[in-house]
Amino acid sequence: MSSKVPSLTLNNGIEMPQLGFGVWQIPDDEVVGAVATALDAGYRSIDTASAYANEKGTGRAIASSGLPRDELFVTTKLRNSEQGHDSTLRAFDASLERLGLDYVDLYLIHWPSPSRGLYAETYKAFEKILADGRARSIGVSNFLPEHLDVLAAESSVVPAVNQIELHPQFQQAQARAVHASRGIVTEAWSPLGQGKGLLEVPTVGAIAHKHGRTPAQVVLRWHLQLGNVVIPKSSTPSRIKENIEVFGFELDDDDLAAFAALDEDRRLGGHPAEVR
Repeated sequence: MSSKVPSLTLNNGIEMPQLGFGVWQIPDDEVVGAVATALDAGYRSIDTASAYANEKGTGRAIASSGLPRDELFVTTKLRNSEQGHDSTLRAFDASLERLGLDYVDLYLIHWPSPSRGLYAETYKAFEKILADGRARSIGVSNFLPEHLDVLAAESSVVPAVNQIELHPQFQQAQARAVHASRGIVTEAWSPLGQGKGLLEVPTVGAIAHKHGRTPAQVVLRWHLQLGNVVIPKSSTPSRIKENIEVFGFELDDDDLAAFAALDEDRRLGGHPAEVR
């Protein structure tokens, strides 16, 4: 199946699908089937990480898909414990080997891990990887504005993406504004929250009922209309397919206002200033 997903243009001119498939918490032996289902459903962007321990399975699914490499957008991330210039270069080599690829489309620093004091040095290695053509784009994940300030002072390459926790109960308006002012695309992880909490909020259910869609579909539609890149994760084939069926309708101003009212500044994952 061909993809129906629109793309956003990153600050280096590279096109990135606005909706991709995340593989966090999917074991390596299960990720092959999940990624195969996603690619068959029309996803063309796959988001993994060294820390997920499923790069090998992700690579196997990509290899067996038969899809041309240039039709895919593959993201992986550097493990926190491998930050530092030379260790980053070694870690990237290992990720490429596990994925079975010659290059990735986007390489991210997974967390700033500020207590290590290495993310600026690490980003220098990212610049080399970019210059060598082994990553088409480089960026960061879970960086706060102050971390981006450090990179701006020490690097001439603006991150293409900052992947952060973002969902209707944690909308990150300030971070999104900072990213937009710097030409950085905001990518949302845990876009549907975690567990069933967000999807059982009455407001979300009412908007879903209004449009004849599922709660997950209207939440993903909200992300897309905000301009976020979004990477929902599921290992359930029916949900994988459901999550990409979000392009045949639009939320109206009333829906968007109702979503805006759901923001509780509720962070579900770790705080970027504290994660080591």
